[in-house]
Amino acid sequence: MVAVGLTGGIGAGKSEAARALARRGAVIVDSDVIAREVVAPGTPGLAAVVAEFGEEVLAPDGALDRERLGRVVFADDERRRALNAIVHPLVARRAEELQSAAGPGAVVVHDVPLLAEERLAHRYRAVIVVDASDATRLARLTGGRGMSEADARARMGAQAGREERLAIADFVLENDGSLDELDARVEKLWPRLVALAASE
Repeated sequence: MVAVGLTGGIGAGKSEAARALARRGAVIVDSDVIAREVVAPGTPGLAAVVAEFGEEVLAPDGALDRERLGRVVFADDERRRALNAIVHPLVARRAEELQSAAGPGAVVVHDVPLLAEERLAHRYRAVIVVDASDATRLARLTGGRGMSEADARARMGAQAGREERLAIADFVLENDGSLDELDARVEKLWPRLVALAASE
């Protein structure tokens, strides 16, 4: 079994790369999915977030209002660090549980948006960075996701720069083109990941 980190800036196509890896047999441990689970209604994680940020971050149904919380933390580094201090240890614990359940010879891909920012590269045998130009990412966020340009730029600015991510990369998947082109790059990478798993 090999643990691989997968990261990329918002809009780079990391989720598409994760899906392409999953189609080839990778076990995907998605930090975003886990991050939602650990702050679901009734969890200690949600109670801790409410204690830190107040009940105004709750939706009428008692779930976390992620959009409202996002506006707070993306505008304030200190508040973002406070949120990360609550959520990240919970996510890490659950990710370890999922990895432990993977069989021998498995390629376990940890989909971690903030891998560079949180300096987590040391946790993985290799790091894959999905990379796209800032112009491509901005176009995807304002076009495909419908974000305002100001919101998209704020979210991009809150993350590590391309150079910081590329500095920790063992493998880079360039993704300024089509999904078919990304899939072809994943196809070329996959045997190398299988070989890493076999060598562990």
